[in-house]
Amino acid sequence: MTSIRNIAIIAHVDHGKTTLVDSMLKQSGTFRQNQQVAERVMDSNDLERERGITILAKCTSLEWKGHRINIVDTPGHADFGGEVERILSMVDGVVVLVDAAEGPMPQTKFVLTKALKLGLRPIVLINKIDRQDARADEVLDEVFELFLALEADEKQLDFPIMYASGRSGWAVKELSDERKDIGPLFDLILDHVPEAAGNKEEPFSMLVTTREYDNFLGRVLTGRVQSGRVKLNTAVRVLNRDGDVVETGRITKLLSFRGLERLPIEEAEAGDIIAIAGLEKATVADTVAVPEVNTPIEAQPIDPPTLAMTFSVNDSPLAGREGTKLTSRVIRDRLMKEAEGNVAIRITETAEKDAFEVAGRGELQLGVLIETMRREGFELSISRPRVLYRHDETTGERLEPIEEVQIDVDEEYSGTVVDTMNQRKSEMTDMRPSGGGKVRITFLAPSRGLIGYHGQFLTDTRGTGIMSRVFHSYGPYRGAIDGRHTGVLISMGNGEAVSYSLNTLEERGVLFVGPGAQVYEGMIIGENSRDNDLEVNPLKAKQLTNFRASGKDDAIRLTPPKIMTLEQAISYIQDDERVEVTPKNLRIRKAILCPHERKKAERKRES
Repeated sequence: MTSIRNIAIIAHVDHGKTTLVDSMLKQSGTFRQNQQVAERVMDSNDLERERGITILAKCTSLEWKGHRINIVDTPGHADFGGEVERILSMVDGVVVLVDAAEGPMPQTKFVLTKALKLGLRPIVLINKIDRQDARADEVLDEVFELFLALEADEKQLDFPIMYASGRSGWAVKELSDERKDIGPLFDLILDHVPEAAGNKEEPFSMLVTTREYDNFLGRVLTGRVQSGRVKLNTAVRVLNRDGDVVETGRITKLLSFRGLERLPIEEAEAGDIIAIAGLEKATVADTVAVPEVNTPIEAQPIDPPTLAMTFSVNDSPLAGREGTKLTSRVIRDRLMKEAEGNVAIRITETAEKDAFEVAGRGELQLGVLIETMRREGFELSISRPRVLYRHDETTGERLEPIEEVQIDVDEEYSGTVVDTMNQRKSEMTDMRPSGGGKVRITFLAPSRGLIGYHGQFLTDTRGTGIMSRVFHSYGPYRGAIDGRHTGVLISMGNGEAVSYSLNTLEERGVLFVGPGAQVYEGMIIGENSRDNDLEVNPLKAKQLTNFRASGKDDAIRLTPPKIMTLEQAISYIQDDERVEVTPKNLRIRKAILCPHERKKAERKRES
């Protein structure tokens, strides 16, 4: 049988790993010469293409000189770390992809830490070497320093190095070598990565690494065969991490990865990465094995959720006009389905009617979930994110999630960034010049201080700064952080916003709606320039008399309204506010729409 190599490609967001995989697939002959293939084929999800990031781990396979190489493309963003940890348990080697200009970043460090702990020996690939600002030698030194800092052993420190341009489709061992194709990288993988091991004579067992739902096959579980051989219709049972039996059943479909497709096969053996169907309850981190196996395969522990939001039914006066999935039952089913395949997300039903608490790894992860549901036709009401605290078991002290934040910024903006991060209770741990008039600053910051900071950071650095963050640890509570300093403008009535009225409101602050927008009582239509909330009437039209002709309305010139993205809206709101999410619109509103009820609730809070 063909020998197998299982590798993962790990890198920071936007360092080019998905583009590199494209080139590897094309040059190995996986695609026909005339086949039309989308750019960044591994980013198959619409959101991944739009945001330019990898969210879900994917597997592909290619043939090279009679050997099969299974490649797993892993998420680079820390919010999807739940995916990363599981993927690494499937592979025997990793390619650490580093940008030739930016060098190793926190997410590289995050995944590499886990890879080194598992004893994997990395190949270092310095990508985008043809960039004008490439600094290959310095980046190589930084990678070596990072390996030392992460306590790599001698074998891991003796890593092979390659230089590449994923976009141009070549890789070389020395910068002076001829730059023609990816072949040298394939050869290095075959030489350096051990052949996929596993005792083929032992009983069949497999650890489930990812789970998805297929309309034809039902639940599809992907993982690496740890031991033995498996055939179609094999009777199996599923053990959870504690060794309890989850279910028993048969494997009705056996699939193997060939290029970008999953093709049915009759048999698989130890070392291969396969997908199986036929089980109803098995999920990620469970062991699928023949009945005589009683001990589960050890699964990687998953980092805890650090942030939670409340997802509830949209109860605004405009509910049901734009979406098709509205009820709490439909929302609950969708969230439970998400939690089954995504171990970094935790769903709990709240005491509140028609509401669910969704806990995850960070704003991006929860934002992607909301955006996905929105595109599926859901209408939701979303609360402000809040961090999940812990308590020290011995002292009883309150602990909060702390993140390591690395910021690359032009020197002229560094003062502003440091000042703002200090206000958000961050502690600066390192500051050094990174060449080209830029500074690299490292902070340890509480997660709650970073909620909504990214938009302000881009404004403060005129869009030139790069901020990367990764979960660091739980640390002592760092005290109160100032919230929004301004109040909001709240609509007093239901109807269409009118130019005449909006024109008079402009002097009160920044508007979020334009003429003709549907508004309702309790909806936030703008930001007050002062620190109090103000109820206003955006529906009032000009009184027409003999002296006031309607034609004069044509002269009104309104400033375009401030339109927020989903992430901006979620980070903008306060505890008594919500974001109304529908397939066509995002609206900000008060949680309690009726002004009298709102005042009652406020008095109750104050007493």
